[in-house]
Amino acid sequence: MKNGIRYDGRRFDQLRHIEAKVGVLKNANGSAFFRLGNTLVIAGVYGPKKVHPKHDEQAEKAILRTYYKMAPFSTSERSRPGTNRRSTEISKVTREAILPVIDVEEFPKTAIDVYIEVLQADASTRVAGINAASLALADAGVPMMDLIASCSAGKVGDTVVLDVAGKEDTEGELDLPVAYCHRTKQITLLQMDGITDSKEMKEIIKLAIKGCGVVYEEQKKALRKKYQHEEPQGEESQGEGDMND
Repeated sequence: MKNGIRYDGRRFDQLRHIEAKVGVLKNANGSAFFRLGNTLVIAGVYGPKKVHPKHDEQAEKAILRTYYKMAPFSTSERSRPGTNRRSTEISKVTREAILPVIDVEEFPKTAIDVYIEVLQADASTRVAGINAASLALADAGVPMMDLIASCSAGKVGDTVVLDVAGKEDTEGELDLPVAYCHRTKQITLLQMDGITDSKEMKEIIKLAIKGCGVVYEEQKKALRKKYQHEEPQGEESQGEGDMND
């Protein structure tokens, strides 16, 4: 921090540039792309569908399965392909963050598979993955109470900051990702890497939820944009054109 400005030019309470799109994969039932600065994530949803292996199915509800991984080219040094302890952990917390808003009882004896691929990593990959997965599920038409929006906050030096990125992630004092359901005002993910006191932790959580609000609005815009149609070129539009001429 220098004169209240972070190394990448942002204020302490400012998110990186957000870009969200849905319907980006032709062969998936639902899909989404989510960008948070230089962190790029894509998600695809398949299902509801038959459960394989069959012994995993549940008689009264669908099962949600999430698979998070980083592409080998997503970091400056080639990532090892395949699953590892970190990807397994993030897959689990992603599932638990999204599950509370899905009506799984609507599709008994089925599975809903969500695949999350980090194309480029610059911190906050799990929150970007959750945002992409939530959008992809909505794009697939899976019944949901609300979207789940996710954002991180943390501490760099003595300053609490929103949306930890780059050097702030590797050299900062604390990183705290949050996932949030706005309809129920429920936190569905809360993890912390670092040490702080209870007062400062409340401040960090409050800032992260504020960031979730910004993400939530961008998610809704992405879904609306898919279903927007161009206005018909009727007499009214033609009249406006004549006035401009």
